[in-house]
Amino acid sequence: MPRGISPQNGAVPGERGKQDKSVKRGNWGNQIEFVLTSVGYAVGLGNVWRFPYLCYRNGGGAFMFPYFIMLVFCGIPLFFMELSFGQFASQGCLGVWRVSPMFKGVGYGMMVVSTYIGIYYNVVICIAFYYFFVSMTRVLPWTYCSNAWNTPDCAGVLDGNLSSRAALNLTHLLNTTQKRTSPSEEYWRRYVLDLSDDIGNLGEVRLPLLGCLGVSWVVVFLCLIKGVKSSGKVVYFTATFPYVVLTILFVRGITLEGALTGIMYYLTPQWDKILDAKVWGDAASQIFYSLGCAWGGLITMASYNKFHNNCYRDSIIISITNCATSVYAGFVIFSILGFMANHLGVDISKVADHGPGLAFVAYPEALTLLPISPLWSILFFFMLILLGLGTQFCLLETLVTAIVDEVGNEWIIRRKTFVTLGVAVAGFLLGVPLTTQAGIYWLLLMDNYAASFSLVVISCIMCVAIMYIYGHRNYFKDIEMMLGFPPPLFFQICWRFISPAIIFFILVFTVIQYRPISYNDYVYPTWAISIGFLMALSSVICIPIYAIYKVCRSEGDTLLERLKNATKASKDWGPALAEHCSGRYAPAFSPSTESHLEVQPLQPEKGQSEAAAASPVQGSNGSAHSQDSRL
Repeated sequence: MPRGISPQNGAVPGERGKQDKSVKRGNWGNQIEFVLTSVGYAVGLGNVWRFPYLCYRNGGGAFMFPYFIMLVFCGIPLFFMELSFGQFASQGCLGVWRVSPMFKGVGYGMMVVSTYIGIYYNVVICIAFYYFFVSMTRVLPWTYCSNAWNTPDCAGVLDGNLSSRAALNLTHLLNTTQKRTSPSEEYWRRYVLDLSDDIGNLGEVRLPLLGCLGVSWVVVFLCLIKGVKSSGKVVYFTATFPYVVLTILFVRGITLEGALTGIMYYLTPQWDKILDAKVWGDAASQIFYSLGCAWGGLITMASYNKFHNNCYRDSIIISITNCATSVYAGFVIFSILGFMANHLGVDISKVADHGPGLAFVAYPEALTLLPISPLWSILFFFMLILLGLGTQFCLLETLVTAIVDEVGNEWIIRRKTFVTLGVAVAGFLLGVPLTTQAGIYWLLLMDNYAASFSLVVISCIMCVAIMYIYGHRNYFKDIEMMLGFPPPLFFQICWRFISPAIIFFILVFTVIQYRPISYNDYVYPTWAISIGFLMALSSVICIPIYAIYKVCRSEGDTLLERLKNATKASKDWGPALAEHCSGRYAPAFSPSTESHLEVQPLQPEKGQSEAAAASPVQGSNGSAHSQDSRL
């Protein structure tokens, strides 16, 4: 790569005419938009409702050690790989597989996974919308047990005229009966969900949830109506305001009685657990899933970067921000839960929870104990909405970008908004069954199976395809051409050996630790678990099916020749803009490329006439035009 190219913007001294951007496909308005979007994508609901619970369950502060080890050796390297992969080719999760066409099934697998996650993730957002709306009242509806949906077993922390200490010595109550349910749990199960008794008994659609689901999809569509041009502006708010809310809740939480106990419970190291393989497995899994690796979103977001953007720097910033947010959220969650445990006179393990149980039962109940509780509830659920939307934007953009890049003609590029609308409408319709009385069963089934071990398999195959099929030397040269420096030795070693080994460890750990899914006391029937495995298999099966198809369609007299041709990088693999094609990507001398080359054309008249015409040339990636097509 020429020394004159700056890793910041790609400008070459003396060449003012060059623009490091794709006019047809579009780019981020500036680099802050990309960083904020990626932070919003990586920082999601799991940072708030899963990490703090994992931390306290796996040894408190001791869990931080394996967590950050996995971040350094697996999280950041994989994040950097996906960002550099998408940025170099300026293509979505399908187009990048020109690097080795036989593995394009990996891209289809990413699309299937993003589809599943996008369907149920927006349902979670819609429930947060519902709680957000019902919090706009003087008294939160889950404060007392005097409502029509409550049962005789309901025991609220604020019911009656009894003092908190006398009335709420619930230690005795919890020890003498297991029937005690909180008003927030009954509100969740009996009113919001109106939960049925079986996953096969769908019951009726919960109209309030259906309405909120429509609101969720409308918000997502409007924010993505102009692709990254519009979503890049929205993330200035959606990616930053959750930190404002977290800070407000943190300041309020640490001033409460018992907050310190909760925080100590969260952080106190239990060093004996550091030798437990399950702790390391949980740390690796949390890093892997939290950063959004193998979803296709990272490749898609990076594809809108300028070619010479320093994605190495971005990957480190975004990964560390994501993990720091998880740790910070733990203080917010456990300060409030510690206050609640102190108020009830019980151990904090009695009130700690994760997933929907934390977001819609435990934490809302704790908020009822605070003065001006509706205000804190509104802030908390608004934060959940913004955290969810940041991830949902990227999931939808991943699907839309893959479709538009794959079709690639001018007609669909001009109508990208209609593609976005079509995907949003399809996502809404597919999410309707999750708003029924059995919807939470299906939501948890999709969460546990559709995006679990299949992501690990996809990520492992991606590492192998890039490092060993395309070749690590080729990839390192590509990065050097793009950034101006090769990837550091540490990342080279991680990509080739350490990260694939950790991914394989996560896969083995997932299989060994597998337990059939259950929801509270409900055990899923065999047929439902079978559907879960089929969902997991549906994304992985894309890889061998497309590989077989590609080998059969490749040229060659023998199977070995067909395999070589199927795995060999296609002719249109490389930078999307002709001005970035140097070295082995330099275009051959031809009339259509003379205008990009600093060489005297052999036929000046022809070259000048074609330059004057400046007629668009449609490249195979669909984003080509007169100044940025590659041949």
